[in-house]
Amino acid sequence: MSTVLVIGASRGIGLEFVRQYREAGDRVIATARDDAGLQRLRELGAEALRIDVAQPASISGLAWQLDGEKLDTALYVAGVFPRIDAGVPPTREAFDLAMHTNLLGAMQAIPQVAPLVEAANGCFGFISSAMAQIRGVPDGRGWLYRASKAALNMAVACAQHQYPRATLVALSPGWVQTDMGGAAAPLTADDSVSRMRATLARLTPAQRGAFIDQDGRPFDGW
Repeated sequence: MSTVLVIGASRGIGLEFVRQYREAGDRVIATARDDAGLQRLRELGAEALRIDVAQPASISGLAWQLDGEKLDTALYVAGVFPRIDAGVPPTREAFDLAMHTNLLGAMQAIPQVAPLVEAANGCFGFISSAMAQIRGVPDGRGWLYRASKAALNMAVACAQHQYPRATLVALSPGWVQTDMGGAAAPLTADDSVSRMRATLARLTPAQRGAFIDQDGRPFDGW
């Protein structure tokens, strides 16, 4: 039985990770920021922790809640998508929410969680997006979101050097049918998470610090 941590698991892709890992017989520790999310996690048999990744004081308490754990797999799934396009300046509130949730929360989690992943020689995946690619950007849609996820990819690549006994990767889940992705997306959360779990299970040392698609293929020129 493996021990899995899912940060940002109250709905969508995060909740699906919890469901699938629990169905596989793994022990799952998962975080949510409100009572409803915590209840959904407990109903799936996860050990639920109250964490709001957008609040530095909240996520800074993660280390003591995980004291003594060895994590075979950790996932940072939390994310927001401000629908602000290029040419429209984001408000300070929108910028802060995107950067705190998509980037700062991950950067705070890494030094608390990565040593526990190293202890198990495990992997730490961060949900990014194909929209974070810099080469061949097709349009100006969601430029604040794109910028926050591109910065996340850099944070993962940098952090990998500090934790050589863990494998850190940024993962694009694809376009998924979630509250964020919408009903028109071609992938279900079930399909996306199944592919990402398979990819995480077969990571190699050569992929450390990389930005990869849900099926493990590397992104070109990111």
